[in-house]
Amino acid sequence: MFVASLAVGSQAWAQERKPRSPPAAASSTQQGDEHTVLRLGILAYMGEEPASEEWRDLQRYLEDALPQYRHEILYGDLDTLRGAVADGRLDFVLTNPGQYVELEADHGIGRIATLEHGHLPASNIAVGAAVVALRDRRGLETLDDLRGRVLAATAEDAFGGYQTVWRELADLGMEPSRDLDALKFTGFPMQKVLDALNEGQADAGVVRACLMENQPDWQTRYKVLSGRYEPALGCMISTRLYPNWPFASLRDTPPTMARQVAIALLRMDADTHGMSWGVPADYQVVHDVFRELQIGPYAYLRGTTLSGLVRQYWQFGMLLLLGLFFWGLYTARTEYLVRTRTAALEQALRDREALEQRMRAGQEQADHLARLSVLGEISSTLAHELSQPLAGVSNYAQSLLRRLENGRLTDDAVREASTSIVTLSDSAAGILKRIKGFARKRPGMRDWLVLRHLVDETVALFQGMQVQVPGIQVVDKLAPGSKVKADALQIQQVLLNFFKNAQDAMRALPPDQQRITLVLRQEQGWVWLHVRDFGTGMEDAALAHLFEPFYTTREDGLGLGLSICKGIVEAHGGQLLGSRADREPTDADLPRGPGMIFSLSLPLHEHDAKLGHLSAG
Repeated sequence: MFVASLAVGSQAWAQERKPRSPPAAASSTQQGDEHTVLRLGILAYMGEEPASEEWRDLQRYLEDALPQYRHEILYGDLDTLRGAVADGRLDFVLTNPGQYVELEADHGIGRIATLEHGHLPASNIAVGAAVVALRDRRGLETLDDLRGRVLAATAEDAFGGYQTVWRELADLGMEPSRDLDALKFTGFPMQKVLDALNEGQADAGVVRACLMENQPDWQTRYKVLSGRYEPALGCMISTRLYPNWPFASLRDTPPTMARQVAIALLRMDADTHGMSWGVPADYQVVHDVFRELQIGPYAYLRGTTLSGLVRQYWQFGMLLLLGLFFWGLYTARTEYLVRTRTAALEQALRDREALEQRMRAGQEQADHLARLSVLGEISSTLAHELSQPLAGVSNYAQSLLRRLENGRLTDDAVREASTSIVTLSDSAAGILKRIKGFARKRPGMRDWLVLRHLVDETVALFQGMQVQVPGIQVVDKLAPGSKVKADALQIQQVLLNFFKNAQDAMRALPPDQQRITLVLRQEQGWVWLHVRDFGTGMEDAALAHLFEPFYTTREDGLGLGLSICKGIVEAHGGQLLGSRADREPTDADLPRGPGMIFSLSLPLHEHDAKLGHLSAG
């Protein structure tokens, strides 16, 4: 069972949370505890009750997945969690990416998983902030309008509640302590920020991204400064996006417990349990924020000035020489710590780069094997396709020999036969060239591509290697020349998987009923590519495991094709979806009926996205 508590200073919590030691463990056993205690601290930015409701699915899942432990959870603000980690009263902590980076530097905690959301293209674009003001406030439309105003936020060390906005203000050349009239820190829960706006105590306030969308009729009462709609979140934001919340273990957490929790989290499914977790994300962008603002682990970059020391120690005028002596010692120690920390960070960066290089090499190998598997499946009739032009070449050559032997060989006959031989040879060479280009192994290369051209090349490759191939109808709703930044070979690999799966799903249909519809569309800065077949579709049980590795509905399948395709699309910043066509809304291009619809999205070239918005307007 979970034991929830918000007050860290309570006697019961303090007794349970003392650092581990053999005597304490023995005492716990003597008191009759059945299981080892698993202690988790969670940041409650909206207060204890909302946090308990938000993480209830996680609580129940961990209780079921790890019954060998007695689970205890602490909901608290930033200071509460910081104190609990410093005192060793937790095994794990779930908090925002900003506090994670600080605790990682100060106490050596390490992330074991990163929170995912099913509607997001990737877990590295999930956390941001919105700066809101009352809708009737005039002169407040952008972040630059905050000069000389009062800004409310939860706390100075709140990442999504202040620091992300601080970075945006710094990019505008604004220093909050200098250019704002005042900063009002309300503390948690975050609802206090909105209360300060409603009571006229502040001109604008900082809230976490998507918090406003949970407020009833918020658009009639508030507005978002420098707001832009982010399709990945479905919310209005004022800042850049950062990685999602990490689940981290403490330095003294038993490795066995940490490993069991990590495995349980990675098995958590969003459809079944309300959320899912992925491998730890890269939080270097959070380090970049702290480095630019010179806070947290990079506060040492602000340095210590002589004038500041004079102002701090003016009352010790008689002890000036002694103060200078200690200042010298302090400076020497700071320099030593800077060199030590810098060396550690550089080593960590080198280790991370080496790991990323190995991961890229493994991904390239997996992509290559997947392409070879696709070729093996759709090239079964390749010999038949090549035999036709070769047979034509042979016939024309034999005809020339017969005419020569009969004395009937003319220039026109030679010219006609030679032209036909060249045409058939070029056709056979073209088939082999496309197959060779698709099968070759090379590192990933992304470039700006016209998506329609890539689609046409892929259709030609698919149809050129088979005798009886379904008809493919391409419906292009994109602006002419619309571009995406992508690896052509990898996107071709995804499309060929779509076509092959569609062909397999329609094997039982008569040849004249086997057809594939491919639709290209633009939606709010994204290109969507939909591939629809008219087969029998998939059962709900199979849909639930659609993109899982090694899951397949075919007897001879490996279950890796769609899993690898999902990784390719997400690496491009997009998302991959699959659904039954009989459940989709009625659409003239994608009519409702039997079959499946597979869709992928890619970010549209910025220039093309602007043209699309203008044409839509």
